[in-house]
Amino acid sequence: MFTGIVQAKCELLNIEESPGLKTFEVAMTQTLVKGLIPGASVANNGVCLTVTKVLNDKVFFDVMEETLALTNLANLSLSDSINIERSLTFGSEIGGHILSGHVHCQARVSAISRTDSHYNIEVELAPQWMNYIFYKGFVGVNGCSLTVGKVNKTGFILHLIPETLALTNLSELAVGDFVNIEIDSQTQVIVDTVERVLAQRGIS
Repeated sequence: MFTGIVQAKCELLNIEESPGLKTFEVAMTQTLVKGLIPGASVANNGVCLTVTKVLNDKVFFDVMEETLALTNLANLSLSDSINIERSLTFGSEIGGHILSGHVHCQARVSAISRTDSHYNIEVELAPQWMNYIFYKGFVGVNGCSLTVGKVNKTGFILHLIPETLALTNLSELAVGDFVNIEIDSQTQVIVDTVERVLAQRGIS
């Protein structure tokens, strides 16, 4: 489990391709690597990956074919920045909202508005996922716990603060890029339950 509070953006040093998977080599800080062992879970752009090897300050992850198909990890190139969060430990402060690291889909960046007073990103989302997006609700974007801004028929707006931009790779996004989206699990359960009850009662 994760909190959606990204701890660092780390450089992708190498990608080794094998049948059905890619192995990522990621440079991490000594603080992030401390106590990290093979088998541990780490969120990479919001995707829960298992550590396969730790070599000094370099950490290795195997990314399976299905994960590559569903997430933006398939689009990464050498030297790209990855949002990193280690898994939640007992007693940790939860500053965002609970994330599983299981990405539901990707959203396309459709507009970026940057002025002296704001930094807004607008994304487009497939219709079936818009049912779970609500104004002021939670959403995981590249592993970041964010609050949903204005919602329209095809997507929603994110209002980003300087701290988020400094600590994550969201500041590096351009129009046309894709971000990983994890829907808030509680919202999904509530919406699906209400829809099922209404359907059983013949109410549309």
